[in-house]
Amino acid sequence: MRRILPLVLVLYSAAAFAQTNPPAEGTPPAEGKGSPPTVGGKPLVQVKPKSATKGAAPAGAHQSVAKRLQACLDIDDGTKGRLDCYDAIFPPKPNPKAPAAKGVADCHLTKEEDERLTCYNGFAEKIPKF
Repeated sequence: MRRILPLVLVLYSAAAFAQTNPPAEGTPPAEGKGSPPTVGGKPLVQVKPKSATKGAAPAGAHQSVAKRLQACLDIDDGTKGRLDCYDAIFPPKPNPKAPAAKGVADCHLTKEEDERLTCYNGFAEKIPKF
């Protein structure tokens, strides 16, 4: 117990002494109320959220894939518009040796547009309505 008390006093005084010393030369001055926060003498980059009107994400960007696929079903069947809607969700990457689609994400591998549209329709129509 007698050794712990002097050790605590030495550590406490060293911590207090370290806090009262002025900064060394070459270091930026301490942050005041009006100065922006800095790291290494450079101001921090502050990211501002995007406003709802300028640079907003597309309307369906925050919806689930299932809801976006069902929204494509509202477009006339067999049209280029519906295929473009599906392609916006899953961009096409044609593969000449594409296997049979096991899931809706595999439809984008089909090269022929009619086959790709049929593939998407098959999966989109099987999704239960929410």
